[in-house]
Amino acid sequence: MSKSLPIMFQGTHSDAGKSVIVTAFCRIFVQDGYKTAPFKSQNMALNSYITFDGKEIGRAQGVQAEAANIQATTNMNPILIKPNRLNESQIVVHGRPFKNMEAGAYRREFFDTGVKLIQNSLGVLKQSYDRIVIEGAGSPAEVNLNDRELVNMRVAKMANAPVVLIGDIEKGGVFASLVGTLQLLEKEDRDRVVGVIINKFRGDIRLLQSGLDWFENYTGKKVLGVIPYLPHLNIDAEDSVILNSYTAIADEEKEIDIAVIQYPKISNFTDVDPFTIEPDCHVRFITKPDQLKNPDIVILPGSKNTIEDLQFLRESGLAHKLLQLQKKGKTTFFGICGGYQMLGLQVFDPLAIESPHYSTEGLGFLPLHTTITQEKTTILSEGVLSYQQQSIPVKGYEIHMGKTKREDKNAPLIKLANSLDGCKTSDEKVIGTYFHGIFHNDTFREVLLNSIRKEKELAPISNRRSFNMIREEAYDRLADHVRNHVDVQYIETKMLEFQQNARTI
Repeated sequence: MSKSLPIMFQGTHSDAGKSVIVTAFCRIFVQDGYKTAPFKSQNMALNSYITFDGKEIGRAQGVQAEAANIQATTNMNPILIKPNRLNESQIVVHGRPFKNMEAGAYRREFFDTGVKLIQNSLGVLKQSYDRIVIEGAGSPAEVNLNDRELVNMRVAKMANAPVVLIGDIEKGGVFASLVGTLQLLEKEDRDRVVGVIINKFRGDIRLLQSGLDWFENYTGKKVLGVIPYLPHLNIDAEDSVILNSYTAIADEEKEIDIAVIQYPKISNFTDVDPFTIEPDCHVRFITKPDQLKNPDIVILPGSKNTIEDLQFLRESGLAHKLLQLQKKGKTTFFGICGGYQMLGLQVFDPLAIESPHYSTEGLGFLPLHTTITQEKTTILSEGVLSYQQQSIPVKGYEIHMGKTKREDKNAPLIKLANSLDGCKTSDEKVIGTYFHGIFHNDTFREVLLNSIRKEKELAPISNRRSFNMIREEAYDRLADHVRNHVDVQYIETKMLEFQQNARTI
């Protein structure tokens, strides 16, 4: 009998809080002395995480591994689906691109392969960890998909894991969604659910108590906890739905206004997270020209489809507004990965890897030419960044399917051990790089923000807080919050019962 005890968290819908609660339990189990790993069999996300050996997994599993104080591996997310165009996605298997597939073809042709991948990864994790915290996706009650699903109850059976169902009360109708989900499950799957958690509660818990009592009497399932909404968590988000929480309106009380361009295929938008903890910065995501205004910094983040997102910029009128703003010379433009490619003169896709459009003009802010290639670069990188006459050591990671040529007369941004990265104008008002995580480097972020403050005749702010330290504190804060409002001991008891009963498929 394996020593490993699994637990699975599923939700009544996407964005119920599964990723965050799995993160919390990864830290809770570590605090309690157990070697713990996260697991998500199949993840659809455009926010990626690079493992120590240069492989690509969903960002949530990387963050969960950090919370568990371990290095992330591809066994924690063996299948990653990255949408790249209408009804088509890139399928990433154990951190490497497998092929592009349409949804129907993936469902028909990949299922058996997926089952084997999931079984193998679970087997590896069970041999190495005391606790496995498993995350589902969407809802287990998708009756039209359940015969070939690879991420909810089938995985719970493979892992012999009890299931905790999560409902988000903030969306409204939480009892209806919990009861409806349970009723749509097959009896065997319903029996696997050991209780529910109500997430993101705001208000007086006494007003909810009658509903909790009714739910337990009606369903026979225990309410394991009601978790109050926890603001300012500072832990990376994965789903793009979180972008709805960012305002597009500038906060005049903050001294530095940062506008992030939110195109349809935006990826790795967590690059901007460190600015959200700065006392003088307001970060806003914008989709329309009239939202742009006159920001101090414009960030063009990563994109899973550079050409089509460039077309979005033109068709929406944002490209014209960005050009007008750039000509004024007061705003600093920063492009990362796909955003870096957009800042150039031309983007070519001769093999139609990302788009049926073989080429398109860039914004023309930097003299660069990019060619989309079949080979995907996924690597952890480090080098020395040159900015404001300072040399600053930086670390980051690269995820891109393209090669960018920079004209020799333009200064590179980062010197690596054997190459150069990025490009910047002589006045350092337009900057581009392939380095994701560039703003997570505290020294560079401080120098950048203080250069903006100097232009605005504001006093510099020194000794800004380390973002990584704040995130580490956030893991403990989250774990304490969940532990205080969830019956962790009951969950542990059910994990042990399932192991002793050795329930299998």
